[in-house]
Amino acid sequence: MLIESISGVRGTVGDGLTAEIVRDYAGAFHRFCPDGGIVIGRDSRPSGKEFVSDITDRLKKLGRSVEDCGIVPTPTVQYTVEAGDAVGGIVVTASHNPSEWNGLKFVGRDGCFLNGEEVEELMSLKGADLKASEISGERIEDGSAIDRHIAKICDVGWIDLKAIRNRCFRVAVDAVNGAAAEGLPKLLSAFGCEVVAINCEPTGDFVRGTEPLPENLGELSRVVREESCHVGLAADPDGDRLAIVDENGRAIGEEYTLVLAVDSFLHSADSSAPVVTNLSTTLAVERVAGARDIQVLRSAVGEINVVEMMKANGSLIGGEGNGGVILTEVHLGRDSLVAAAALLQRLSLTDDPLSGVMTALPQFEIVKERVSIEGIEAEILFEKIATSFDDAAADERDGLKLSWNDRWVHIRKSNTEPILRIYAEAPTKGGAETLAQDVKAIVNG
Repeated sequence: MLIESISGVRGTVGDGLTAEIVRDYAGAFHRFCPDGGIVIGRDSRPSGKEFVSDITDRLKKLGRSVEDCGIVPTPTVQYTVEAGDAVGGIVVTASHNPSEWNGLKFVGRDGCFLNGEEVEELMSLKGADLKASEISGERIEDGSAIDRHIAKICDVGWIDLKAIRNRCFRVAVDAVNGAAAEGLPKLLSAFGCEVVAINCEPTGDFVRGTEPLPENLGELSRVVREESCHVGLAADPDGDRLAIVDENGRAIGEEYTLVLAVDSFLHSADSSAPVVTNLSTTLAVERVAGARDIQVLRSAVGEINVVEMMKANGSLIGGEGNGGVILTEVHLGRDSLVAAAALLQRLSLTDDPLSGVMTALPQFEIVKERVSIEGIEAEILFEKIATSFDDAAADERDGLKLSWNDRWVHIRKSNTEPILRIYAEAPTKGGAETLAQDVKAIVNG
């Protein structure tokens, strides 16, 4: 199986994704980019090593120099492109897909992922018979990319590195043996933390569910309690998303990673710029920002959509409710290392434990459902659902979102399956479940 989308390309190794396909995409990216070097990095999947070799050989024959960062978090590649002289980057990763998958993400010269129009252009450039360059390019091994990335985060103006170091936080880390397995503990050590590491060998052996959801963090929760840690942190395989476990071993959910980061930023930075997030992210972001008269802008779902809205509105912080925090001062991409730094900064501002900080935040519950729509036009269903909730504010930029003062439901059509995804939020889990079930009943009816 091979999936091509705005997020790049991913597929099952040897079936959907082959060396030939990877080389074809490398050639297309060569045609897409202006003259200059290209950065490459990968997550820890065993198949990535050969795919990196295939891409490197292809680009070198076309006259390109390749800066190989090795196994690093996706945001490290983005930062390396933005901070250096490269004209683009390729990340070999399948994000949260299982280990038998792999894929390619494409980074523009500004360090951001390609947008929809750019991806469409890239796709159109595949399949060309490209002539080898008379002068071969070179491969440059970059073993210090993660160190530069961490140094940049340590230098963020509103993060008080000295205050964090003085607290000597004890932090448990579960990197799912992925791309952040070395980088996340190294960042924490730079912040003066004592690190208790589990699943922090970059082997690609994803021993828990790849997404850092509460149901996949049982081992981390246990370690936090047994080792008396102040907090537990969990990354996904490519290291762009972070989930958090409090000192009692309670997984607080990915939604609140961004809420805590925004709260940390607004406590510590002097900024009136808007916060940007997507349509499916918790209302708690609005409540935290609104307490300081900061506007929250919402984009369609997808990192690049958030990033482009941040650019257009001069936003300094944003992200998505999947554990993805974006800080303009470092680079415009979701970054688990940035999220970890923002959390430590927030904890350094108070003697309260994380559970106490959480209690002071606005409380909402999100539920996520799906329903089959095989043989049914999604647009017809959207119209029917909107008519059934005529007291709600409707937003049709990305599927259909219906909003009230303290709750919302967002319905989106899957790009790969005949299903609708239903996300609902309310002050209580029961309220959110009722809202989601009401929508499902309309679809099934």
